[in-house]
Amino acid sequence: MTDSDFARERRKQRRLEQLGTNEPKCATCGEGDWRCLELHHVADFGCDETTVIVCRNCHRRRSDEQKDHPAFDPNADASLHAIGRFLLGLADMLRAIIDRLYEFGRALIERAAPTGDAI
Repeated sequence: MTDSDFARERRKQRRLEQLGTNEPKCATCGEGDWRCLELHHVADFGCDETTVIVCRNCHRRRSDEQKDHPAFDPNADASLHAIGRFLLGLADMLRAIIDRLYEFGRALIERAAPTGDAI
């Protein structure tokens, strides 16, 4: 094993430890390359510690969606606000998953259609 191989394996192991699994996958699109995966705070950073593994592209999308969530009101109940943010973040993720399911379902139906080449 070369020094370069060893360094890469160290980076990989460090990332897998951060992600908390040896077989990480993006929660929304299924990307599995450890170099492309990050932890996303479902309720937004600072609102709750719950994280999910997402690829960098999905992370940017989910984080941008969180910018449209209601801002924290200092007079509001912080616990209820955090729960509300978590539910909105979860709904954003589920919406993305549902969109993917529709894409896969339509692709399978198209693939199942006869091509007209049969004799």
